[in-house]
Amino acid sequence: MQWKPNTTVAAIIERDGRFLMVREHTPHGVRLNQPAGHLEYGETLPAAVAREALEETGYPATATALVGIYLADKEDSADITYLRFAFACDAAAEPDDRQLDAGIIEAVWLSADEIRAQQASWRSPLVGRCVDDYLAGQRLPLSVLHHHGH
Repeated sequence: MQWKPNTTVAAIIERDGRFLMVREHTPHGVRLNQPAGHLEYGETLPAAVAREALEETGYPATATALVGIYLADKEDSADITYLRFAFACDAAAEPDDRQLDAGIIEAVWLSADEIRAQQASWRSPLVGRCVDDYLAGQRLPLSVLHHHGH
């Protein structure tokens, strides 16, 4: 059997020194994460991150740069690995009036220090790593991504 990691996307949305984050119900309790989720069949990575940001926060968003690509094992499973593409995104000034994805408690704007102070509730260690890489100025142009397919 061929092993395949779960491909996910995450939106790093910063405004005035604060990051748009979500609090969500998980099997391990309430966790803090960037707006993030799985790549769907036929989607481009930038389209996937825009969709996930909208579904989880209500904010229409657009990817502007690739912050990083991260490979991480799921902490409570020996056979699940995530391949995360984190994107810097611009978002609309206000959220749409929509029902957020199931499991999402709220979208919240937090400073980097506030995010770091809640490390015990991060969905994964990638939450902090993505913020740190963003703050370090790590950016790749979207032109490094190529989608050939449907």
